[in-house]
Amino acid sequence: MSVLIYIDTAEGHIKKSSIEAICYGAKIAEQLGTTTEGVVLGAVNDDVAALGKYGVKKIHHTTGDAFSQFDAQVYTKAIAEVAATTGAKVIVFSNNISGKAIAPRLSARLKAGLVAGAVALPNTDNGFTVKKNVFSGKAFANVTVNTEVKIISLSPNAYQVVAGEGTAELVTANVAVTPGKVTVTNTSKASGDIVLTEAEIVVSAGRGMKGPENWGMIEDLAKTLHAATACSRPVADAHWRPHNEHVGQTGFAIAPNLYIAIGISGAIQHLAGVNRSKVIVVINKDPEAPFFKAADYGIVGDAFEVVPKLNEAIKKLKSTA
Repeated sequence: MSVLIYIDTAEGHIKKSSIEAICYGAKIAEQLGTTTEGVVLGAVNDDVAALGKYGVKKIHHTTGDAFSQFDAQVYTKAIAEVAATTGAKVIVFSNNISGKAIAPRLSARLKAGLVAGAVALPNTDNGFTVKKNVFSGKAFANVTVNTEVKIISLSPNAYQVVAGEGTAELVTANVAVTPGKVTVTNTSKASGDIVLTEAEIVVSAGRGMKGPENWGMIEDLAKTLHAATACSRPVADAHWRPHNEHVGQTGFAIAPNLYIAIGISGAIQHLAGVNRSKVIVVINKDPEAPFFKAADYGIVGDAFEVVPKLNEAIKKLKSTA
């Protein structure tokens, strides 16, 4: 019996959300009095064994042409084989694009109960109950899983990363993989150094910016804060910003530690994608903007005056820190 964590990668590097999943899975293993193991598929440039400092004891790694591009069916079969080899009773994913593609397939293959979008450790005092978001983050549900094998996908930024000491044992995963049915013909990479869905700070703007030519100050503030940039749906639809920056009910749902909304009114569709943010700051010249009701902090003022001053103040504060 063990807790198995899927360690997701991108371009040979381990994703931050995977480190959160490792810490989360290690704590579950501690609750259950069992061991923590991980599985990595495909080539990795990072030091995989160093992930041991986050609590994983053994990592199963395999490479090959089958894992050179993401195919959820191929990945599901490989993880199922590792799960059988390790006797995993709990399997943890990050609830990101890869996790959303693999976890349901694995659930069906293993006949395992799945809780998607977990936000807290399971309660194991009387069974196995996991807390998750429902209704676009407006409520919580406590889901009890009764199957022998249990699968959890953890919401990004929902669990704190704590580093300790140790090195994981790295072993080769012997899995029989058939060639995938998916062929990637073209890849369009999103711009930006910080992945929006994993960012701890996000600076977002809406139609209040009046046009794409004014986005420089948003990017400057994001650079100062080492943050990702985002936008509302009307901005993406107008092609002021790329659609991969669109957050909301029909875009990406994010949960950063800090979300700064500039010139966004705060319609319910937008709030559905950002209401899990730990702190929301709203800058809008309309004091009646709905977003102020959801904000932790609000500034009523013209963004073209407030944002440059805010940026300069943050730069000054950082230079004296």
